[in-house]
Amino acid sequence: MSYWRLYYHFTWSTKKRMLWIAPAWEKRLYRVIAAKADQLHVLVHAIGGIEDHIHLVVSVPPSIKLATFAGQIKGNSSHFINHELDLDFTFSWQTSYGVVSFGQKRLPLVVEYVRHQREHHSVGTPISLLEQVADDCV
Repeated sequence: MSYWRLYYHFTWSTKKRMLWIAPAWEKRLYRVIAAKADQLHVLVHAIGGIEDHIHLVVSVPPSIKLATFAGQIKGNSSHFINHELDLDFTFSWQTSYGVVSFGQKRLPLVVEYVRHQREHHSVGTPISLLEQVADDCV
């Protein structure tokens, strides 16, 4: 395989930004996301979020289209939520997502940001670039 070092920060929201991601099962959701990423040969550096959105810091090989990766992760995770959890509603993600690339020097900063999502949102210190998702929250 060719040499590569690529770092991406993905974020996406629940449909209509509904507060659907429960702290009681969010860690299980993160494990499902990490397992699917591993199956795709994607290295996960961090996963985090709050009730209405997810952040994912990954190294995606150049052989995988970013849109394909995002679609597979979102599809697999919503399937898990709807078929493995006993919820009284049908879960779905919004159709879009945000993704930014960054250099290796920024990796520790981005990882720490994602791991401390609850704190950033509770005290009002989110980084706007890393919170960007397209406007179609449907």
